[in-house]
Amino acid sequence: MRKMLSLALLGCVIVTLSACNTVKGLGRDIQSVGEAGDKAL
Repeated sequence: MRKMLSLALLGCVIVTLSACNTVKGLGRDIQSVGEAGDKAL
């Protein structure tokens, strides 16, 4: 039982960290598009 709970917790942590990296990457992409738009004007 304890091993299953540990595995479930580890899985949740991995999913959470990967989601944070995805959101961070999306923010960087949006920022680069905004900077490119500023340079074009």
